[in-house]
Amino acid sequence: MTNQLELRVAAREQLTEDIVGLTLESVTGGLLPEWQPGAHIELSLNPCVDAGGNGGDNTLIRHYSLCSDPANRQYWQIAVLKEENGRGGSLFIHNAVREGDVVRVSEPRNNFPFVPRRKCLFIAGGIGITPILPMIRQAEAEGVDWRLVYLARERSRLAFLEQLAGHDPERVRLNGDKEDGFIDLPALLSGCDAHTSVYSCGPQRLLDSLEDLAAKQSEWSLHIERFSAGPVDASGGAFDVVINSTGQRYHIPEGQSILNVLREAGVKVPTSCGNGVCGTCETGVLAGVPDHRDSILSPEEREENAYMMLCVSRALSPEIVLDL
Repeated sequence: MTNQLELRVAAREQLTEDIVGLTLESVTGGLLPEWQPGAHIELSLNPCVDAGGNGGDNTLIRHYSLCSDPANRQYWQIAVLKEENGRGGSLFIHNAVREGDVVRVSEPRNNFPFVPRRKCLFIAGGIGITPILPMIRQAEAEGVDWRLVYLARERSRLAFLEQLAGHDPERVRLNGDKEDGFIDLPALLSGCDAHTSVYSCGPQRLLDSLEDLAAKQSEWSLHIERFSAGPVDASGGAFDVVINSTGQRYHIPEGQSILNVLREAGVKVPTSCGNGVCGTCETGVLAGVPDHRDSILSPEEREENAYMMLCVSRALSPEIVLDL
């Protein structure tokens, strides 16, 4: 990560049985950088950095959406779902991070910007409520006609209900699959028109269903953020990667990612998700044509070929030069 900050855990709150909320503040008491709804931060974990800035060698980088008020720069808030079968980051936060600890954090970056139309439908699945909360604040402030549908397997897994309780109950629909049955997405979206933006974050199955429905209509616009993606596609011909700063050349065979080859060779590249959804390994492209396979870049950004995600993307040209 670049532009790292050292932040103190000012408060820790158990929001549900498996979701913990952290409030982060500057160790110096200063204002935190500005951010916009949809932004996330990346935490360096395992172990936490102590007040002297000392850390360990086996650092995990994990990204979490900011869910506090962008207007309040005294602190940031995130919420973390405990994933027993995850890759270790959430378990470390739940089991080891305590109030008063100091963590190393990136400045915010936004792969899920909020640009509303006249009307907005928010669909949040589980922990996917986190980037949606600041969007609701902005929509409310700008007088946008908005609605929220908040889904979870059980109602007990729904967090931030106190914040949502202050809104018109006609705007907020809570749905636990166990208590209320599965949501009928086609029926839910049938009332959306060309003036409606649909923003959604949540599990892969939900987002895949929304993309399928969006492909069958031409009116409402869909904007999603994924926490995970499907299996990484490493197929495609071999190619070479050149590191611009050193001139070193590395061969990327079929079946292996750029990221894995470079890290095995000792080239340090920050990474988190490993499947093209977080943007941590985004790297500048100085020459060559990337084969973009991420879930972040827009069609316009892909055409520019200025950046690529090394964890999943490959090359359409025999050689690609990276700004490393």
